[in-house]
Amino acid sequence: MSLRIKQDHNRFKQIVRGRIKNNLRKYLQKGEMVGKKGKELITIPVPTIDIPHFRFGHKQQGGVGQGEGEAGTILAPGSVQPGPGQAGEAEGEHQLEVDITLQELAEILSEELALPRIEPKGKERIYTTRVRYTGINTTGPESLRHFRRTYRQALKRQIASGMYNPECPVIIPTREDKRYRSWKLEDLPQSNAVIIYMMDVSGSMGDEQKEIVRVESFWIDTWLRSQYQGIECRYLIHDAVAREVDRDTFFHTRESGGTMISSAYKLARDIIKADYSPAAWNIYPFHFSDGDNWSADDTRVCIDVLKEEVLPASNLFCYGQVESPYGSGQFIKDLRETLGDQENVALSEIADKDAIYQSIKDFLGKGK
Repeated sequence: MSLRIKQDHNRFKQIVRGRIKNNLRKYLQKGEMVGKKGKELITIPVPTIDIPHFRFGHKQQGGVGQGEGEAGTILAPGSVQPGPGQAGEAEGEHQLEVDITLQELAEILSEELALPRIEPKGKERIYTTRVRYTGINTTGPESLRHFRRTYRQALKRQIASGMYNPECPVIIPTREDKRYRSWKLEDLPQSNAVIIYMMDVSGSMGDEQKEIVRVESFWIDTWLRSQYQGIECRYLIHDAVAREVDRDTFFHTRESGGTMISSAYKLARDIIKADYSPAAWNIYPFHFSDGDNWSADDTRVCIDVLKEEVLPASNLFCYGQVESPYGSGQFIKDLRETLGDQENVALSEIADKDAIYQSIKDFLGKGK
């Protein structure tokens, strides 16, 4: 019976996984789904899955529960009173909310977008400690007592001594029967990564543009966390001046004034130098803007900072240009002209939420 239940559960999980894959492009655009993220699970509404359920039969058919019921108790079909709305002929939309782990979500994202696995750098420089069980001992703490080995040893002893009674199979372990797991600590190489998010918060970046950045950054986080044991995120905002903020401020700040993109790149450079050695850390700067920079001179400064200091330290530098009715859109053209052939540079134009799907593929499809 338990095997049947497990098989049915696995089959249901495969059905859910298939529905999520079929609707992944739609989920990539949903900001409200990001709000349902827990520590390890995310809740996703999955349409058109029928869940087995009990159905009440008519009273004349007999069975359990027949007899007079209390007034107002509705059990049989056809006994529901009509509501105040108009009758309709269309089928209702049935949705089931399912919980899926972020690891499973990353795997689905990888399969659907054909994302390559990332080979981390610096993984021999950082170590984490793990407990590894290596064998069985006759002594140890009770919390590590191996029940099956203890039971087996007690059974062997009682059979060998003639104390075992098949009519009354009582097994009582003695102190000599107890067996315990033995363990040791081992150092494992661990690859860590840092994502440095930068966003233009000048007046031309409105709520719609920030929502696109918020949704896309969730999927970037999900994928990179599936590739690394440790992820840190840093958040920088800029108009004419850049500063570091927390995540909530990053997505909800709206300011006005001019835009000097070089201020963000210089701050990112300083953070990398201070806290993240490229020999040990996998570094991912992501910058989102509407492409409107203060001047051509500042754009040249940006390119110099990227070429000489940010790109040599980074696994991948990604620039996403979010379309805005107020932005010029010139910056991505300048980056394509000067840095477009760099192996660790990914550029993407994001016209609206529909473009998030392709943008994620542009950013993560290089496997850097």
